[in-house]
Amino acid sequence: MAACRGCSSVEYFAAPIARLIDEFEKLPGIGHKTAQRLAFHMLSMPEARALEFSDAIVEAKRRIHFCPQCFNLTDLDLCPICAATHQRDPSLLCVVEEPRDIMAMERTNEYKGLYHVLHGAISPQDRVGPDDIRIRELLGRLAAPGVREVILATNPSIEGEATAIYISRLIKPLGVRTTRLAHGIPVGGNLEYADEVTLARSLEGRREL
Repeated sequence: MAACRGCSSVEYFAAPIARLIDEFEKLPGIGHKTAQRLAFHMLSMPEARALEFSDAIVEAKRRIHFCPQCFNLTDLDLCPICAATHQRDPSLLCVVEEPRDIMAMERTNEYKGLYHVLHGAISPQDRVGPDDIRIRELLGRLAAPGVREVILATNPSIEGEATAIYISRLIKPLGVRTTRLAHGIPVGGNLEYADEVTLARSLEGRREL
C-alpha cells in the first residue's frame, strides 16, 4: 500500500490493533515504535495469557487504594510498612513524592522508619499547588506527638526542591527536626562530568572521614 502524506502509520493497521497501539502510546515513556512492539507482542500471546494480563490490570484498579496513614498504595487496611509497628521506628518519617520512591528507599535496607507519600510536587507551571498534594495530611500526622525527625526525600528537581523548602518552613514552628537527603556525585561518577548544582550539593552533603 502506498503511503499517503500526513497519514499516521496507525492507519495502516486494523482498527482494533490501531486502538491497542494508541492506548500503549498514552503510557509514560512509551513512544510510537515501542507501542507497536507491545501491541504485537500482546497479539502473539495465547488468549489465556492475554486474559490474565487484562484481569491483573482490572483487579489492581479495583482493589488498590491509598493507605489511610501514609498514602502508599495497598490492598489492605494499612500498607505493610505502616502495619509493621514492631519492626519500624515511628519517630522517623520520610516524605517522598510517589509510592515508587518508597521502593527505592527500601532497597537500601538502611531506612527503618515510616513514610508519607505526597503524590506529587509543587509545580506552578503545571498548576500543582500545596493544596493539590498531601501536605495537609502530613501536618496532621505531625500534630500528634512521637515524630522526632522528618526526612524530606523529594526528588532533586526544581519542583522537588521547592516542595522540600515549602514543607520545611511549615514544619519548623512545630519543633520537629527536618533533614534533606544529600545529593551529590554518584558512585563511579567523574567530577569533570558533574554540573555545578550537583557539585554544590556534594559539598553541602560532605561528611568527616
